[in-house]
Amino acid sequence: MKTEKIILGIDPGTTIMGFGLLKVIGKKMEFIQMNELMLKKYDDHYLKLKLIFERTIELIDTYHPDEIAIEAPFFGKNVQSMLKLGRAQGVAMAAGLSREIPITEYLPKKIKMAITGNGNASKEQVALMLKSLLNLKTLPKNLDATDGLAAAVCHFYNSGKAVGGKNYSGWASFVKQNPKKVK
Repeated sequence: MKTEKIILGIDPGTTIMGFGLLKVIGKKMEFIQMNELMLKKYDDHYLKLKLIFERTIELIDTYHPDEIAIEAPFFGKNVQSMLKLGRAQGVAMAAGLSREIPITEYLPKKIKMAITGNGNASKEQVALMLKSLLNLKTLPKNLDATDGLAAAVCHFYNSGKAVGGKNYSGWASFVKQNPKKVK
């Protein structure tokens, strides 16, 4: 008997949120879709967060993913950028948690390593490897969509293995694993 599940991968951002969906049948993955939510035209940061939440809920309600894989924010030099990225990730996670979908975070290097075998691979290298792995005809102009898809593929490769990221199966799980983030 074959098991079937859908994985939603998200690359959070307040300029562009990339996402991709995979269907897993047994030990094979099939491409469903990848796209991006363009947020550049909006000046209000809170409106961007609302749109990220709403788009994530829309994806969940349309495709009914069984699991969500999300890219964890990387530590950069600009604290304000890091804060905005963390908020974007947080509202995407909140959307999944509100529908009680398990979420796993992956560091960018872990995703790149899973896809290309090189944790320092470029976005272009990741995109080209995904094109080959999933027999994609074309790649999007912006590679945020392929980054979201890469998170889903990384999660597929790590299913059933010990994962270096954090797993949340609901609000209680998130609170238990992050007591300092909740008051």
